[in-house]
Amino acid sequence: MEYATPVISIAIFGFILFLLRGIEFARKNPEIFIRRVPGIDAIEEAIGRSVELGRPIVFTTGLTGVGPTLFACIGVLQHIAKKAAIFGQRLLVPCRDPEVLAITENTIQEVYRQERKSSRYDPDTVRFLSSEQFAYASGYIGLVQRERAGSAFLFGEYAAESLILAEAGQQVGAMQVAATTSNEQIPFFLTTCDYTLFGEELFAAGAFLSRDPIQVGSLKVQDTVKILIALTVILGVIEATLRSALGSSPLTFIQQLIEYRPV
Repeated sequence: MEYATPVISIAIFGFILFLLRGIEFARKNPEIFIRRVPGIDAIEEAIGRSVELGRPIVFTTGLTGVGPTLFACIGVLQHIAKKAAIFGQRLLVPCRDPEVLAITENTIQEVYRQERKSSRYDPDTVRFLSSEQFAYASGYIGLVQRERAGSAFLFGEYAAESLILAEAGQQVGAMQVAATTSNEQIPFFLTTCDYTLFGEELFAAGAFLSRDPIQVGSLKVQDTVKILIALTVILGVIEATLRSALGSSPLTFIQQLIEYRPV
């Protein structure tokens, strides 16, 4: 905001108000339609694979810190934890950030309470490995291979350790679903995971599975704004093209046609 022009400042405040209105609308209308992305089916299949094999589910948010990406991941984790509670399946959530660990632990405990399965909750479900990138990766590899994970979910932000994590799941035959906003890591997940969601599909999956009004409302508002921006760009290109072809503004040209009087 420090270097924003008055027009940009107005646009930002307008977007914030629009966003708040969208969240309020989502609270009053919980059944807002969100298109089911194909990755949702992969998540369900991976959970089912673990249940059939009797092997634990592993979910990690990688290098993700507290922020929008984490809360999108939490939306997916809530759904997975719910299924784990219902089917009595072991769930393991390795973390590298103490703050993320606290949020994740509270989320899973709340899911088990809501499902009235508190007795099935294992205090060792959420585990702190290390805040160091590759020490965390090493701990993850050991965990996945010792526990013989049936499915692994790698959701969030990743860096150079992404291929190492995915290879660990491949070695034990786990079905893997990845979702990341780290564009440079997408190729590694595409080659090693059974299904990969990338970019905004992660946020769409989180909103679809959690039905959290904040996530749903934010998603709808952002999509609407993107459509408006795209239309503005298209109209601008058309206007610039016509101005170049006609040698004047399209409105001026139309006005001249209207006022034209043949001799």
